[in-house]
Amino acid sequence: MTQQDKPNKRGPRVEVTHPNAAGIDIGCASHYVAVPADRDDEPVREFKSFTVDVHKLADWLEACGVDTVAMESTGVYWIPVYEILERRGFTVLLVNARHVKNVAGRKSDVLDCQWLQQLHSYGLLRGAFRPDDQICVLRSLSRQRAMLLRMQARHIQHMQKALVQMNIQLANVISDVVGETGQKILRAVVAGERNPYVLAAMRNVRIKASEEEIVQSLRGNWRDEHVFSLKQALELFDEYARKVADCDELMEQQMVRLHKHDGVPSKARKQSGRNKPKFDLRTRLYQMCGVDLTRIDGIDVGTAMTVLAEVGVDMSKFPTVKHFAAWLGLCPGTKISGGKVLGSKTQKCANKTAQALRQAAVALKNSPSALGAYYRRMCAKMDKPKAITAAAHKLARLIYTMITKGEEYVDQGQAYYEERYRQRVEINLRRKAESLGLRIVPMEAA
Repeated sequence: MTQQDKPNKRGPRVEVTHPNAAGIDIGCASHYVAVPADRDDEPVREFKSFTVDVHKLADWLEACGVDTVAMESTGVYWIPVYEILERRGFTVLLVNARHVKNVAGRKSDVLDCQWLQQLHSYGLLRGAFRPDDQICVLRSLSRQRAMLLRMQARHIQHMQKALVQMNIQLANVISDVVGETGQKILRAVVAGERNPYVLAAMRNVRIKASEEEIVQSLRGNWRDEHVFSLKQALELFDEYARKVADCDELMEQQMVRLHKHDGVPSKARKQSGRNKPKFDLRTRLYQMCGVDLTRIDGIDVGTAMTVLAEVGVDMSKFPTVKHFAAWLGLCPGTKISGGKVLGSKTQKCANKTAQALRQAAVALKNSPSALGAYYRRMCAKMDKPKAITAAAHKLARLIYTMITKGEEYVDQGQAYYEERYRQRVEINLRRKAESLGLRIVPMEAA
């Protein structure tokens, strides 16, 4: 065996895989950029965060022969730099700051960008997932809509506070003060109506409380300053409702541009939700991905919208379903030292898709489906947070399979799942009995 054929005991050598790599340390006021030392007399430069300076940064990178760039995900300051460089034809990697920690005690902007450039040149960095540009537009609109709904909900609390200050106990007799009955009564109060019998006559027939109970709840202390607060909260509530409607209109237009499949989904299960878009969102989602994600138990149209707006329909960036679950932060972690498993809990991750899937998993509590039976078995086996994560993991695997293979989900039912589970338990018991030299006999045969 020659010297060259002998294995290297020191392990594989680190070689340069991206010789034309650059690193950028993103900041609020300026960005520090590092290129290979042989490309310029001044390999590290500082550029202001103005748009003109970002274009100068791109021109300098082109002059240095750079074709790929790595940058940290610092707040939202990286977004314009990322979009401009990507539009100029660079391959941009957005990396997690936790993965590129510098040597302790040597922390500066210049060292950070040089460290990023060095790691990226050796191929030691992995870029974060970012969907296509059209999906990014839909994602921004979806997040904007969610923010508007949260701000609208705050004004519902303001309305309730004004009612309590006037000792109007309307929330004790109706379940929703912004429902049909609550809206009629509140708008009449703002308009000047104070007669409790006239206000109570506006109740819907489905309200369980009697008219006399509603009359008693509407006898309060009508102070002008509290009525004024109620009026402004109601006006702001209506204003946010109009903003949500404008956002829905833009979302529908964007989803029309993402139309790839013809046809309409089959009849859907009855799903409640006051905050759902006014257009046929379920059909638009079906025309985007070609499958109906709401067929999965626990997945409503809002959850399906969140998944497709955050991830999109192109799953090619996730080679397998395990990669998709790992990106969501729903798979068990790996922490092993000396051959001993130190921990397997999931990593903390502020992933909006994972949060939506966890909420969908909670909705499986009373579901008579196979997924509902799985969730209840997990709750009996482990604590509830872990059971929710396990059920969300299974939902993620189903979504990945449906989108990649184009297959519809068919629920086998709770009885089918329980029977399969009983068979697995029986097989394991027989195997364990055989290892102990025993044999299991059914009760009928005995």
